[in-house]
Amino acid sequence: MSEAREFDLIVFGASGFTGRLVAEYVQQRYGTDGGLRWALAGRNESKLEQVRDELGIDPGVAILKADVTDADSLRALARRTRLVLTTVGPYQLYGEPLVAACAGAGTDYVDLCGEVAWMRHMVDKYQEQAQSSGARIVFSCGFDSIPFDLGVWFLQEQARARLGAPLPRIKGRVRRMKGTFSGGTAASLQATLASARDAEVRKLLVNPFALTPGFEGPKQPPAAEIEYDQTLGSWVAPFIMAAINTRNVHRSNFLLGHPYGEDFVYDEMILTGPGDKGEATAQAVANDRSLTGDKAPKPGEGPGKEERENGFYDVLFLGETADGQTLAASVSGDKDPGYGSTSRMITESALCLLRDATDTPGGIWTTAPAMGDKLIRRLEQNAGLRFALED
Repeated sequence: MSEAREFDLIVFGASGFTGRLVAEYVQQRYGTDGGLRWALAGRNESKLEQVRDELGIDPGVAILKADVTDADSLRALARRTRLVLTTVGPYQLYGEPLVAACAGAGTDYVDLCGEVAWMRHMVDKYQEQAQSSGARIVFSCGFDSIPFDLGVWFLQEQARARLGAPLPRIKGRVRRMKGTFSGGTAASLQATLASARDAEVRKLLVNPFALTPGFEGPKQPPAAEIEYDQTLGSWVAPFIMAAINTRNVHRSNFLLGHPYGEDFVYDEMILTGPGDKGEATAQAVANDRSLTGDKAPKPGEGPGKEERENGFYDVLFLGETADGQTLAASVSGDKDPGYGSTSRMITESALCLLRDATDTPGGIWTTAPAMGDKLIRRLEQNAGLRFALED
């Protein structure tokens, strides 16, 4: 049914900072003569037209009006396309009407959500409807959580092939990173902190298995304090994205039928180096409140092109089998994580669903079980990511 729809892809929120970067990337990579039928959507048509003109996008790319406060407009939008890519957050404030519209219309959906409690509520509320309609709804298709979710999946696949067994313990360690988090990430974090006044939300936020309904695994490392990692010879500090990435990794394991094992343990930290300097850096990272204070980036704000182009990240995944064998892999990206790389990752996720992972059934997914190696290939070919085994 969706094959006959007017559009393949609609970029919703294209006049926002990240949405504009997505539109720019779609234009550069896929244009308007490569068989992709796409459109820009949002609540302000004149702003969308300005984005289209400034980016040199063909005037034939349609401008569609839709507003998160108008459920009818979102349902109409969902019925016109095979997939909606949305950058309109915080999702716990603005996201549900679009999820509902896509689940009801059998329309695929990708976003940049890192809001655990909201995601769990969406799973509880719309999983069955998405399965019935055939809608593939995939949250967290940016820096949170693609490099981490697919990084763990990649390492586990290598472990099964090379060691003949899964890795019941993996450490995710950010080795190097240059770039700023998005204003959307800051807004989502602030909205999450506000929602945590509710006791039920608080319970979900602190539960490593918040996204695995009906399954509770073993105790996980708290990853909330600095410590010295003897194996890596470095101090490590809490990583702010761990609270969403670890939940998505456990959901992937859950959706795949626990190939990592039901006793799987996973945490994420930032490497800050050895000695007194490494310890001081770790303390500074642990005490950083830049995403929640007055100086936090605002939605719509972001770094210039030079900063985006000069950014990067490199994440190590170190795993151990039950009998003590070890294996390590890395995931790296050649743009800043929050904008340059994220805009490419979410676009390639959308194209992967549309063109490659066509046999994935309806439901609410994470990237690894929904797309796996198909998405890894796209990210390496088009988006500047690299997945590699370490010596």
